[in-house]
Amino acid sequence: MARLRDVAAQDVLPLAQRVMRRARQGVDDARLRVLGGDFEERVRFLRARYRDRGGDPFGLDPEAAKYAVMVCAFFHRLYFRTEVHGIENVPAGRVLVVANHSGQLPIDAAIIGTSLFLDAQPPRVTRAMVEKWTQTLPFVSTFYNRVGQVVGVPENCLRLLEMDELILAFPEGSRGVCKPFSQRYQLEEFGSGFMRLALQSGAPIVPVAVIGAEEQYVNLGNLRWAARALGMPAFPVIPQLAIPGGQLPLPTKYRLYFGEPLRFAANPEDDDASLERKVWVVRQTVQAMINQGLTEREGVFF
Repeated sequence: MARLRDVAAQDVLPLAQRVMRRARQGVDDARLRVLGGDFEERVRFLRARYRDRGGDPFGLDPEAAKYAVMVCAFFHRLYFRTEVHGIENVPAGRVLVVANHSGQLPIDAAIIGTSLFLDAQPPRVTRAMVEKWTQTLPFVSTFYNRVGQVVGVPENCLRLLEMDELILAFPEGSRGVCKPFSQRYQLEEFGSGFMRLALQSGAPIVPVAVIGAEEQYVNLGNLRWAARALGMPAFPVIPQLAIPGGQLPLPTKYRLYFGEPLRFAANPEDDDASLERKVWVVRQTVQAMINQGLTEREGVFF
């Protein structure tokens, strides 16, 4: 009997070791697929820029940003299976990335930022301009600061551009992210603040078209009275939230298109009409990229 136990142990132990090796290999393969083979090198770049040089004045914490990227990378590469086009168009140094905004939640911002960190060479850290009202939400303002996002006021944006940062701006504002499904991929009017900052700082503007976010939550309309009561910019009506598991966005396929940089020269004689013409050029460029992206895709989920 003892000999049988010894033989069984000799058989079981190698089998267990093989199972453990395969499990570890599976974890390593999944990590490689999600984060890429150079993730630690990119994290070292993050630490060198925002910790080793004395920290960030807005509170960016490289370790918090690292873990935020790891979570967002799952959605970027596995859940939404994002296709990224033209990211090489993003120049070094200060730059304003201007994109269409949609999807009821700012998931599009997270996917753009994750792509710029994981897919760009060298990696770029995105400093997104967030709505002022988000600072009233418990814990949100602290989290945003730690992962590098700042309140979207001109002073903050200009200071970051002077630090040669990459700024992500959505000129549609909350009107874009909360638009109903019937108006998907139709840009709202652009505010002019981003253009004033680009002219003042000399930063180029990279237009970005996001395809896929409009269908992740189907919004049938907005309840203005509820939004006013809660102090929110909008209160969307989203039936899928009432379905078990519907709180997760639908696994639509994201496509990001980074256009060539647009450069505008400041002119002391510029008036409001001249500024609006420049804004119109950017808006029409993003809309044309959206239209082209829609014609190229074969379906919402693939």
